[in-house]
Amino acid sequence: MYIGSIALADLVEATARSQDLDTAHQALARLSERALASGTPWALGLLARSRALLAADEDAEPLYREAVAHLGRSGVVTDHARARLLYGEWLRRQRRRRDARLQLRLAHDMLQATGGAAFAHRAEIELLATGERARTRVSETRDQLTPQEQQVAQLAAGGQSNAEIGAQLFISPHTVAYHLRKVFNKLGLTSRNQLSAAMGEAELQPAAAPTG
Repeated sequence: MYIGSIALADLVEATARSQDLDTAHQALARLSERALASGTPWALGLLARSRALLAADEDAEPLYREAVAHLGRSGVVTDHARARLLYGEWLRRQRRRRDARLQLRLAHDMLQATGGAAFAHRAEIELLATGERARTRVSETRDQLTPQEQQVAQLAAGGQSNAEIGAQLFISPHTVAYHLRKVFNKLGLTSRNQLSAAMGEAELQPAAAPTG
């Protein structure tokens, strides 16, 4: 299931970029069948990400946000980061440089941390196109979230409690609270209600439980 779905998602991206739209839509249809049958955050995230690539500009942003939200809950950091990369690229094409930088910075740092060098380089090129150079990853850089902090912040922005976040990430609520304090400090936030806007995410209902 994993290999087939990720191959289809990659095929959608590759053919969409090369303007082979017939093949892209065929791959999307097959991915849709798999993702809707599975119902997992990872599968639904890949589906939303692929749909966004083929959507008209007026329809793309909600799909990118949906993809980031689902994949943020999936625990698959590389696919989560790639969704942010694609979202950031789309935002730059819309001339929304400030919004693009947020997504591209996060994508760059997550990909760099997980060994996705080629995609991290792509994010760096996109950052340069917005007028900003990607910053070297430093563990205590004040204005930069670690991948774990990013996951915790994303789930909290979606309305989940510390206990719910801990259960998904296999950490204690105390550890969740610790990460959130660091997130608040780095992003200059004073309340949990500010997280959604700071993370640039749409609020979504929790994904359905996997069906198989």
